[in-house]
Amino acid sequence: MMPWPATWAARLWLGVLVLLPFLALGTPPLFDLDEGAFTSSTTEMFLRGDFLSSYMLGEPRHDKPILIYWLQALSVSLWGATEFGFRFPSALAASAWILVTYLFVARVISRQAGLTAALIIATAAGLTVITHAATADALLNLWLAAAAYAAWLWLQENRSHWRDLAFVCMALGFLTKGPVAVLVPVGAVFLWCLSRGEIRRFLGFALHLRGMALFLLIAAPWFILQTWLEGPGFLEGFFLKHNLSRFDTPMEGHGGNYFYYLPVLLLSLLPHTGLLLAGLLKPGDIWRNPLARFGLLWFLLVFVLFTFSGTKLPHYLYYGYGGLLLILAAAPLDRRWLLFPAPLLFAGLAAFPLLLARYQDKLKPDDRLLAAGLEQAYGSGYLTLTLVLLAISLALLLTPRRWLARALHLNGLMAALAVAALFMPALGQLLQAPVKAAGLAARSQEGRLVMYGTNTPSFQTYAGRQVSRGMPGPGDLVLTRQSKLERLPAHDVLFQERGVMLLRIR
Repeated sequence: MMPWPATWAARLWLGVLVLLPFLALGTPPLFDLDEGAFTSSTTEMFLRGDFLSSYMLGEPRHDKPILIYWLQALSVSLWGATEFGFRFPSALAASAWILVTYLFVARVISRQAGLTAALIIATAAGLTVITHAATADALLNLWLAAAAYAAWLWLQENRSHWRDLAFVCMALGFLTKGPVAVLVPVGAVFLWCLSRGEIRRFLGFALHLRGMALFLLIAAPWFILQTWLEGPGFLEGFFLKHNLSRFDTPMEGHGGNYFYYLPVLLLSLLPHTGLLLAGLLKPGDIWRNPLARFGLLWFLLVFVLFTFSGTKLPHYLYYGYGGLLLILAAAPLDRRWLLFPAPLLFAGLAAFPLLLARYQDKLKPDDRLLAAGLEQAYGSGYLTLTLVLLAISLALLLTPRRWLARALHLNGLMAALAVAALFMPALGQLLQAPVKAAGLAARSQEGRLVMYGTNTPSFQTYAGRQVSRGMPGPGDLVLTRQSKLERLPAHDVLFQERGVMLLRIR
């Protein structure tokens, strides 16, 4: 029997949380580099008529498997090649992630804890960004959560269908983003069994023949086909360069020190960072609780693994949040200081454009030109609304103790609205509007499209045409930045906005 909320009000609230990933989904332009890379690769599938291999700007893209591209291709076939169409698979996966997490936590802890866990995924600032992005991460987090939760149910109930489900989810995760989809759930099970001296139990999970057969049946065919089509260079590029090499070398400038993920943890959970402090107040109790220990080991595995990785990105830490939620969701909701982080979030959102304006002169020349649109993107309406949300969050600090849980949920809803419907659209307008406009302008122009001196693959998505990189020739259309003009041959300017330029080479 499914542990659905006991009251209609709670069921309605769960429905709101499940649907929040669709809030303002198609409003911001696509963000480069990540959204641009995924969506331009999907666009190129249609341009090439090849839905087996992923390419970006005419070159093989070996760093991600195929599943997210297939889902995006299906989505844009249904909804059109729009921001909503490209982001729809991520929002759908995020909704499933929220629902799966609620059902699991409600089953193993309580319905209230399930709603708290769903609230964190749906409204925490960092997770709101991921659930609204046309990348593979929302989908991967769904498979990670489903695989690890199924593994836990197998550990407790010893029913084979839970183990089979875990392997199916790991296989789908492997098709989404590769080995991390196996490493995290299997690693969490291993550490938990090791902490209890039950290594044979772990072997019964990891080396189960039917589970491995299911995994290979789902995950292996595409990899085998790609290797046959592209040769061993595909496997070398995928496993060695884009997976193993990430752990010893910072890729694409994404490095960081050993404390990189501490501020990521604190900021990404806003406005619910107080739950982190409440949940970790008694580490001894966490260790003695089997479920909480499993969640802690899962989170620590991810935290330590990526702390020592050469390549660091904020969303890597989220792979461990499915475990962390098992601790945070069980935290008592009767402490007033749980509400204190919310005003910090809204104050930070309100202050962001003001701080950027203050330090605008210290930006690089091209970025300074982009920042000229700051006032238009973050207008008076943005500041007014964020200040209103700040005032409400401050007023909620006076909430009577018996209503603190409701105040926590209201803060979460306001945070989701602020990040998804205010901050991200304004940031997209600031950073991406000129690239989008240039791409749309290039749709109807004749000539080969070339990108020079800039790395904004969303240009190909918006142009809906093949784009290449390199030095342009006569008659070519070129997307570039103003600082690169002196390196180019004689040209005519077709489009110019805040340093983003579309040129025709003479």
